[in-house]
Amino acid sequence: MRISVLGAGSWGTTLAILLHYNAHRVTLWTYDPSHSRRMNEMRENKDFLPGFHIPTDIKITNDLFAAIHNCEIIVTAVPTQFLRSAIQPLASQQFLNTIFVNVAKGIENQTLLTVSEILTDVLPSLKLENIVTVSGPSFAEEVSRQIPTAVVAASINLNLAKQIQQTFMTPYFRVYSSDDIRGVELAGSLKNVIAVGAGIADGAGFGDNTKAAIMTRATAEIARLGRVMGARQETFAGLSGIGDLIVTCMSKHSRNRHVGEEIGRGRKLSDVLGEMKMVAEGVPTTRSVHDLAIKHNVELPICNEVYEVLFEYKDPIIATSDLMTRDAKREH
Repeated sequence: MRISVLGAGSWGTTLAILLHYNAHRVTLWTYDPSHSRRMNEMRENKDFLPGFHIPTDIKITNDLFAAIHNCEIIVTAVPTQFLRSAIQPLASQQFLNTIFVNVAKGIENQTLLTVSEILTDVLPSLKLENIVTVSGPSFAEEVSRQIPTAVVAASINLNLAKQIQQTFMTPYFRVYSSDDIRGVELAGSLKNVIAVGAGIADGAGFGDNTKAAIMTRATAEIARLGRVMGARQETFAGLSGIGDLIVTCMSKHSRNRHVGEEIGRGRKLSDVLGEMKMVAEGVPTTRSVHDLAIKHNVELPICNEVYEVLFEYKDPIIATSDLMTRDAKREH
């Protein structure tokens, strides 16, 4: 199939290579002309995925319209907060027969839309039944090294989810299917907020007991919001939920955990973000989740403490104490 990957970060580049080796004709798009030029010259993404060869059959371009021309599948790997502006030039294009596969995680600030909702909001011809979200515990660095990985492909159109399942499946990249796209998108987004919180606990000097408590209680917390927003409870116990939560809270590859750890050590958020090439989606998503909790009147104590530490400069020690001294409750 002819596939265009929009977004040449580490994940977009990884998936472009994976799809190429699955015998698809792949185009990789980046908004930055100089980035496109460097990748074409070196056949490597030194900015975001150093050390991995980009096959010469993968076309690399910064021309958006050329990238999507005659494509049957468009993979959106652009960070959530930049997706709207990236695809806005395509608003007048017809996508009645085009499949969109979202691989980004996050909730847009102000609008509080998930990625599939952003796509249908910006592209009038695109229908929700033609969108699939692929999510799960899948760091680009490990997938590029062909480390065994499992994710889920979700769409309201289960047959389409199964088609994308086969499109992406390899011996090292196992794909499950689901029809709960709302749950998969929310789980993948909300776990990044919790990963920031887990990092804050690490940086502040708390132990494994603390992180285990945060991760376990967060599973209940993010499912609580998900149910109110129309997702299914079991999705949050799956790969896009607890699976992604575990790896993002624990791994050295996790950008969100790294940000939290630096904040927990007393650094300023602006300084930490200023040092990073890649986007930590959990930071802006924390704002969105805070607004969603208010909108839906849902209690999210861990997410709320992360918000106050990041944006209201609350001391992480006090935030943890406030969580620990809340009123006693039953576990379920």
